[in-house]
Amino acid sequence: MRLVRRIGASLLLLAPLILAAHARAQNPPAGAQTQRDGGHDFDPLLGSWKYHLRRLPHPLTGAPAWADLEGTGACYEVWDRRAQLDTIEVDGAGTHIEGLTLRLYNPDSHQWRLYWANSQSGVLDPPQVGEFRNGHGDFYTQDTISGRTILIRFDWTRLTSNAPHFEQSFSDDGGTTWTVNWITDQTRTGDAPAWNPQPSAATPASAPDPRHDFDFDEGAWKIHIRRLLHPLSGSTEWTEMDGTTVTRPIWDGRANLSTVDADGPTGHLELLALRLYNPDAHQWRIYFTTSDSGILSVPAIGEFHGGRGDFYDQESFHGRSILVRFSIWPTSPDTISAEQAFSPDGGKTWETNWINTITRIKSGEPRPSS
Repeated sequence: MRLVRRIGASLLLLAPLILAAHARAQNPPAGAQTQRDGGHDFDPLLGSWKYHLRRLPHPLTGAPAWADLEGTGACYEVWDRRAQLDTIEVDGAGTHIEGLTLRLYNPDSHQWRLYWANSQSGVLDPPQVGEFRNGHGDFYTQDTISGRTILIRFDWTRLTSNAPHFEQSFSDDGGTTWTVNWITDQTRTGDAPAWNPQPSAATPASAPDPRHDFDFDEGAWKIHIRRLLHPLSGSTEWTEMDGTTVTRPIWDGRANLSTVDADGPTGHLELLALRLYNPDAHQWRIYFTTSDSGILSVPAIGEFHGGRGDFYDQESFHGRSILVRFSIWPTSPDTISAEQAFSPDGGKTWETNWINTITRIKSGEPRPSS
């Protein structure tokens, strides 16, 4: 959350992390010490809140003037509270901020990653990484402010009260000194409002709006997955999974959070995709993670043409740099297709290795809860 300013990495590369994490959990190293499970540290933030913010508009400049903002927000659970989506909207001093924080817990490192984005940029800031000790949470990252590389610290206290306190600080001397530039005080107003996975009204075809490109995907769905077990090897061995997927809108559709829960012969898959619209570039960024990794992938970046969205990124696969393409498109009001493909030759050829067939869950059918 850089509050003073302003599909991606492959599903196939993420899937083995699930099975590996399960194996580590079942077979801990001999003599390993039991570490504290912090996967529910942020549970007290679940609910609806009123915010009072104090912001230093020009940090690390010596300018003493602070600005005050007021607003509201809500914190929702994801994956049985092993992740959270936090939204906030505040105004004051001629400033409007509409932002989100995705909090992901890494069960291997026993640390949280806090990812922030605002609706004006549609780009995630570098994650703050850290943990809680004795009810006090410190999270750190490195970023560039006004051309200078600095350290940033998030400091959470009083989480178990109905008035949590948050501070952001900058350090330009390697952590020797810290300057507070953002202070948040929250007051609980109730439980989180229902985050209803019902589809919104379709955008009229006569007035296409790229900010609503993903409206067709909102709601609860059944998903059938076909996955190529050994891509870019000449193998034709596929495996299949079945499950459910839910897509919930954020910022009136300018962002959304999609979760997948599926099972098959290769194991259990819990996948999350955060999609953010960049209003300046008129492009979407899609970030992926699994519940066993707690780390977002590099984003797949792209846009829709003719009702089909294509999104690209570059990453390493078996030590080689490849291109990854994620594509998604509606085939009817109640069906969606999505595919992932790899290219080892700079996009000259593509091998499809992941195929999703998605069907809307009809009224009266069981619906997923998370």
